[in-house]
Amino acid sequence: MKNIAKIVIILILGINMQAKTYKYTNDLIHEQSPYLLQHAHNPVNWNAWGNKAFVKAKKENKLIFLSIGYSTCHWCHVMEKETFDDVASAKILNDNYIPIKVDREERPDIDKYYQDVFYLLNRRGGGWPLTIIMTPNREVIFAGTYIPAKQIGGNPSFKEVTGFIAKKFKDNPIEIDKSAKSITAAINKYTSVKVSKDTIDMSVVDKFVNDVKGNFDEINMGIGQAPKFPHASTFDTLLDVYRATKNQDALYMSEDALRAMANGGINDQIEGGFFRYSTDENWIIPHFEKMLYTNAELIQAYSKLYGIKPTEFTKQTVEKTIKNMNDRFFDGSLYMSASDADSEGAEGKYFVFNYDEAKKALDVAGLDKKNSDEILKYLNITKIGNFEHESSNPYVDEDKVPQNLDIAKIALKKLRSKIRYPFIDHKFLTSWNSLMASALFEAGNVDERYSKEAMDLVDNILQKMQKNGVLYHQRLAGKELKVKAMLEDYAFLSDALISAFEHSQDERYLNKAILLANTAMRKFYIGGVWYLSDTDFKSVAPLEDASYRSAQVVMIKDLFALSLLSGDIKLYEKADLMLSHIASKIKNYPSAYPEAIKLVIMAKKAQIDLKGPKDRIGELRTLRKEINYPYMYILESDINTLQACSDKQCFAFSKDAKELKRDIIKYLQK
Repeated sequence: MKNIAKIVIILILGINMQAKTYKYTNDLIHEQSPYLLQHAHNPVNWNAWGNKAFVKAKKENKLIFLSIGYSTCHWCHVMEKETFDDVASAKILNDNYIPIKVDREERPDIDKYYQDVFYLLNRRGGGWPLTIIMTPNREVIFAGTYIPAKQIGGNPSFKEVTGFIAKKFKDNPIEIDKSAKSITAAINKYTSVKVSKDTIDMSVVDKFVNDVKGNFDEINMGIGQAPKFPHASTFDTLLDVYRATKNQDALYMSEDALRAMANGGINDQIEGGFFRYSTDENWIIPHFEKMLYTNAELIQAYSKLYGIKPTEFTKQTVEKTIKNMNDRFFDGSLYMSASDADSEGAEGKYFVFNYDEAKKALDVAGLDKKNSDEILKYLNITKIGNFEHESSNPYVDEDKVPQNLDIAKIALKKLRSKIRYPFIDHKFLTSWNSLMASALFEAGNVDERYSKEAMDLVDNILQKMQKNGVLYHQRLAGKELKVKAMLEDYAFLSDALISAFEHSQDERYLNKAILLANTAMRKFYIGGVWYLSDTDFKSVAPLEDASYRSAQVVMIKDLFALSLLSGDIKLYEKADLMLSHIASKIKNYPSAYPEAIKLVIMAKKAQIDLKGPKDRIGELRTLRKEINYPYMYILESDINTLQACSDKQCFAFSKDAKELKRDIIKYLQK
């Protein structure tokens, strides 16, 4: 009933928004994306990405102003309020540019390409909002991120930047064109991919661990300095490395970092769920938006840690994170994509606490003064605060848990409810829902009920994100499926389907995964290079794990697994060739490509099928749990014994599970 009510509220809000009269309305009003609709009533004459806007730019001989962001992006909101809602700034854009808005979640291929352009021109990572200025022929002449409305620290204001470039284009178009062609040549060189082959072996796994260790924060735990990201794919891979090689450093770093994050302010201590990143290196003050992909990848990592060291702390972290995703993001069939950092116009307002108000809430809940003081101290809710306006974002830095903490959290959540919960982007993405499904399958090792939730989610993705056999990237309630699936959708859904098959032994899931993998190769794999989409806009799929794991790598991982499960050696050969194409990059900088390290272990150490008759599948699951090797699959087979098979051969046979276990361990120790 809660989820139905949530949908009704969203629909009512949508009706109210449509009923409201606006002074300005632009072409974005016809779009589906919640982010684009947020800008539909700016005085800027926004266009959606497409041929209509590009033809208009050429016809009117105007520069193109491209702005890329997403609906829950704090600095996107700031730039909208300061600039895109400002009539004077809008006039500069409307008079001199064809303004185009892109939702990076709707079109990750476009975003990836221009993030690469930003890096090339600025030699540092980009972000959102991303600001690109191009000639009428779509040749880049400027790349920036957030541009302030007024000068800050000597940096020019938005009006100065856009005004200067517009004047330069009007007064000296030849110079602008020359500069644009020079930048285009550099971009083409930077983004071109030379396909070559190289060998790789297990030595790169040790190098990966050592490189991560070199960047590991031994004081605050985690990787790097502020702003500090969870790096979920790195710790997930480190846990796989430990399970495959027993490298103690891989386990210690993962355990320490995951515990620090779970105790930190990057984890919502009251309701559960992780924020996108921490603004400080101590994990105390986050950027308060919550992303489905962040939480899905962290659920998977914590669940793997539980499989190695089953503690109540890790179990509760998994359970609270899933509960928060279910409470806030789940509509009864699929998960929405993200929630905002801002509430009632202020960043973090919903999540932080005023000391006196928090103290009063605990008093009302019936806690005595000593107990409430202990709880507030435990949660670091203080009079001076650690955030704006003397407010406190809760975090934990001591082990002793005070009595009645659960009662206190209920009271503090009730106090929060007086403030409107941040905006939730209610679009459903195939890729991110598939990440969540894979995470729930892993969480099945914490509690079996999550495997059932994962199965239901996979079925819902297949039912709601396909039409006439075609897979789509996103869905919005009451809207037609519009944006066709991209590489990340095929890769992440195939991965979830493999887990669904493994859990259920229903061949429909295996066959669908094989179909998706083959379709993906046909659509996105051209001349030895993976692309993010098969539209006329070609963007090379990244090898590195950025906001979330690399779709290219996950697709290759799927091919290795599908080869073993289906017995199709051709899939293995294709995956092995793809690994050889990226081997030199992995060897040169392994810590940049944690997901790719899994490929190395799968191909160069082992992936193993455990086969047995239906009535002995339970024994094989227990055996797998005891061995705890990461790339080991269960396969029901019409045989009267138990078997263990690698990609190359079946190497162990026995009617006794203990004997089979002994032979597998010997095989893995070679």
